Amino acid sequence: MSAPPPPKALSDRQAACLYWSAAGKTSWETARILDVSESTVNFHLRNACAKLGVRGRRAAVVAALRQGLLDAVTA
Repeated sequence: MSAPPPPKALSDRQAACLYWSAAGKTSWETARILDVSESTVNFHLRNACAKLGVRGRRAAVVAALRQGLLDAVTA
């Protein structure tokens, strides 16, 4: 039996956008926190979804947590 493929690494920006999404922040709020545009946040979230093979930010957060690519949000 073969081992599962290693997880694809997320960029720092993709991980940051997923982190704030996991904390319940909207794209607009995340954009303000990271000092980027809302469309930039959505761009990074879409790319993270594609890397993780999921549809939607919630599914991406779950996949990233399961694969150890995102630190758990404790707040």
